Amino acid sequence: MIRHTPRLSLRMPEDRDLDFVTALFARPEIVAHRPEPVPDSPAESRRRLARDRAHWRLHGFGRWAVEAEGRLIGFGGVTVSTEFEGLNLSYHLHPDHWGNGYATELVKEALAFAFGDLQAQRVLGLVRPVNVASRRVLEKCGFGFEREVVLHGAPTHLFSCRTFAGATGERQ
Repeated sequence: MIRHTPRLSLRMPEDRDLDFVTALFARPEIVAHRPEPVPDSPAESRRRLARDRAHWRLHGFGRWAVEAEGRLIGFGGVTVSTEFEGLNLSYHLHPDHWGNGYATELVKEALAFAFGDLQAQRVLGLVRPVNVASRRVLEKCGFGFEREVVLHGAPTHLFSCRTFAGATGERQ
């Protein structure tokens, strides 16, 4: 399944994405907000990609490989949350592509998919308090702060969205 936004192509992750995943999660900027900001090892990256692919096989959807201008720039989408009620939104874009509005475009498409195609009742976004940029993306797309939780041993802000109005990203 491939989805398109005005600037992005979204597809199921494939084994050929492993080198990109390994390089992406080795970057300090990507892991900066973890409780222990240590880059993933190649084996951890292999497990990450395998988990994403397994989620697709089990549920028929999951995090997409995100391409812009025919090049892989990151991963993101919704997955079934194992810790909270609802679907979990997550995304990781290569730092070279930050600041271009790609995250907002991706999140809006993920919400359209979650509420339209999957008929989700709730989508969650989990953000470390210091990750102001991700918080802004969620708020711009209609998420509201719900509460603070502890995730992987660190304080995390849980945002939620219950409906999506479309391209405007307004909550109803």
